[in-house]
Amino acid sequence: MRRIIVHWSAGGPIPTSYEKGCYHFLIDSLGKVHLGKFKPEANLNCRKGLYAMHTGGGNTGSIGVSMCGMSGFKNKNDLGRFPITKIQFEAAMKLCAKLTKKYGIQITPETVMTHYEFGQKHPNTTSHGKIDIIFLPPYPWISKDDIGSFIRSKIRWYLENE
Repeated sequence: MRRIIVHWSAGGPIPTSYEKGCYHFLIDSLGKVHLGKFKPEANLNCRKGLYAMHTGGGNTGSIGVSMCGMSGFKNKNDLGRFPITKIQFEAAMKLCAKLTKKYGIQITPETVMTHYEFGQKHPNTTSHGKIDIIFLPPYPWISKDDIGSFIRSKIRWYLENE
């Protein structure tokens, strides 16, 4: 595995069976980690069709981690019914730290990113224009262009302190 891509599910506070087929790991609003249908290693060869399809144009070698929620999100003033919670976000960052250690993934903008960042870097993919993650309800002061850096800093902190 060569990278982790962090998402929000655009769904409710707990994972659905459909969402479990899209991501390797899902974190519910209470911070519980749920396993997806596929192990990360299934994404080593995405041509077989039996893999987690979380990032259009970027699934091969990528681990998909999703925080459940943000259904109905429009903007920072209209978060929808299920905004990401602080406990959920922190649990996701702790999980990502464990995954970087387990798979030997360095924490860089090329190896740990949001779905939004991936789409920005790869405009010719179906990920271009995706909005996860452009806003973090527990940390509303962080701009959309700084969220990836914030996430990488949090993961480094958990890697060094847990």
